[in-house]
Amino acid sequence: HRGVIADVRDAMKRVSGKGVITCRFTHVYPDGPAPYFTFIAPAKRGWSLSQWAEIKGAASDALLQHGGTITHPHAVGRTHAPWYAKQRPALYGDVLEAMKRTLDPAGVLNPGVLGLAPRGAPDAG
Repeated sequence: HRGVIADVRDAMKRVSGKGVITCRFTHVYPDGPAPYFTFIAPAKRGWSLSQWAEIKGAASDALLQHGGTITHPHAVGRTHAPWYAKQRPALYGDVLEAMKRTLDPAGVLNPGVLGLAPRGAPDAG
């Protein structure tokens, strides 16, 4: 917790000059809580998305570096996919991709989410 907070504060200071980070538990399981970090930082007009991406990347790197996980109780979306790919076992990824190809061969449901392109489409990964 301390490491993530410190790293994200450093990133916000570097990128935006300042900011606030909070942490709350979204779920509590028998093996521990699921902390959810939120950061808010001022943005320069026209640069908000790139500033957000830089801070988000630093926050995601910090989570992995300090022993956290990028997963979420409901899903892992496109935003978290690069960090999730670093964490998930290769066999688990292979199984997910095999299920996707078997159950949705046309790639209609959430195209590109697992890095799979619909058949006949360019690679989305």
